[in-house]
Amino acid sequence: RIINGITDWVYEEEFAFVRAFAWNSDGSKIAFLRFDESEVPEFSMDVYGTELYQKQNVFKYPKAGENNSVVSLHMYDVASNESKEVDLGNSYYIPRIKWMNNPNHLSVQTLNRHQNHLKLIDVFAKDNSVRLLMEEKAKTYIDITDNLTFLPDDSFIWTSEQDGWNHIYLYSKEGPLMNQVTKGAWEVTNYYGYDPKKDIIYYQSTENGSINRGVYSVKSNGKRKKALTIQMGTNSAAFSADFTYFINTYSSATTPYNYTLHKALTGKKLKDIKDNQALVDKLKGYNTAPKEFSTLAINGNELNMYMIKPSDFDVSKQYPLLLFQYSGPGSQSVANSWGGANDYWHQMVASEGYIIACVDGRGTGLKGRDFKKVTQKELGKYEVEDQIAAAKKLSALSYIDEKRTGIWGWSYGGFMSTNCILKGNDVFEMAIAVAPVTSWRFYDTIYTERFMLTPAENPSGYDDNSPFNYPELLKGKYLLVHGSGDDNVHVQNTMRMVEALIQANKPFEWAIYPDKNHGIYGGNTRLHLFNKMTNFIKENL
Repeated sequence: RIINGITDWVYEEEFAFVRAFAWNSDGSKIAFLRFDESEVPEFSMDVYGTELYQKQNVFKYPKAGENNSVVSLHMYDVASNESKEVDLGNSYYIPRIKWMNNPNHLSVQTLNRHQNHLKLIDVFAKDNSVRLLMEEKAKTYIDITDNLTFLPDDSFIWTSEQDGWNHIYLYSKEGPLMNQVTKGAWEVTNYYGYDPKKDIIYYQSTENGSINRGVYSVKSNGKRKKALTIQMGTNSAAFSADFTYFINTYSSATTPYNYTLHKALTGKKLKDIKDNQALVDKLKGYNTAPKEFSTLAINGNELNMYMIKPSDFDVSKQYPLLLFQYSGPGSQSVANSWGGANDYWHQMVASEGYIIACVDGRGTGLKGRDFKKVTQKELGKYEVEDQIAAAKKLSALSYIDEKRTGIWGWSYGGFMSTNCILKGNDVFEMAIAVAPVTSWRFYDTIYTERFMLTPAENPSGYDDNSPFNYPELLKGKYLLVHGSGDDNVHVQNTMRMVEALIQANKPFEWAIYPDKNHGIYGGNTRLHLFNKMTNFIKENL
């Protein structure tokens, strides 16, 4: 099967783009990617629906170590009505294409299968010849972003973790580095763009602390940096096309989203757009408790943490502890921003006499490259060690009942909660796993191999942290949930876990939501799921 100009499933999911074609600036050429899916294995799911017979959803899904689509770059010339393949050498992935300002030059990013060697290639569109602009190599992996920006003379802005933190760099149009624009023990978390008239770069970063976000500007030479919106919490900007204005979206753990208009050059606030006061007023009627942010010293690192206590908290009493986490590579769950549905549910659970805590362990993001990438080749090892150690440390507090400790998570967080109740069976009495990965062998090539290499190259990394390989460790109460229509983390993960627990003769609870995808929602589905989870916690923690 051949796909032209749009991506296959795994590129869309893991490289985060669908449109795989681009016009040059004078409309004379189209560059596009071609995906040959012929050798990609097919995955099938039953869709039960409401008819007499179920249907099957069959699609190409490359699991770790299996064949990917063969991807090639092609150049279509409008005048001649001809398309020609561009020879990029031994490129494996082509995660980005972008025309320069000069209509005869196309930039192409290529990655090897291990995703630790990135090349930025300049294609001369008149004859499809190529030259290497720059390349990056890493001991672990290199993230793909949309930050590449060509200045009027086709020098370019790039972001990279090469000095240990994610920062902005400026390269000449010939490829050599001109200067590092930002630097410091903090992360650039969003690159907003470049104003060529004023030679100003706009970005978001963690200069205010890793749980906060501020909006800043700086000259391309790295000088005259300005803080535009840095109120403690999370600030994110949307700029006008000419970088005259931006709309700032602000929230914190205690302040719902509000929107303000600012002058880009100075950050001066010009107008309040919306402040969500109605929500603030409504929440006053509920007896909620604030998130308390702190850090926890675990395994030689200061880990970010928040805690939610019952609103009538009494330090002389003892409360059960429920940990929530996601823990995936580069993620962040402990953030000074307005939470979503999970936060409301956590408040409800806290009001029933539980303490909720969330700890971002090793492998999570925004604390530097090495903190994030320490989990390489061993997903689930250090992250689980940190959650177990955090639970032990918190359980030692006088107001926490060490005999009543639970953990829950969704997706990667479900992989984690399952591993925690097995490997930490002397610490956790209860766990809930929603849509968990139970073996990275079942997950897609691009995401999994980025961190784990292939199963053939790293079998122990895959199997030593795969929970269905040690079901006999289960001692506590365990609830396992999955949607049967999950095209991302397949229900196969849960079925293999269930079978392992049955053969180990271990009691557990489980629920399958028919035809529901990775989000498990629709109709009363979420209500049913969270009622089930709430009741499970009340009965078992």
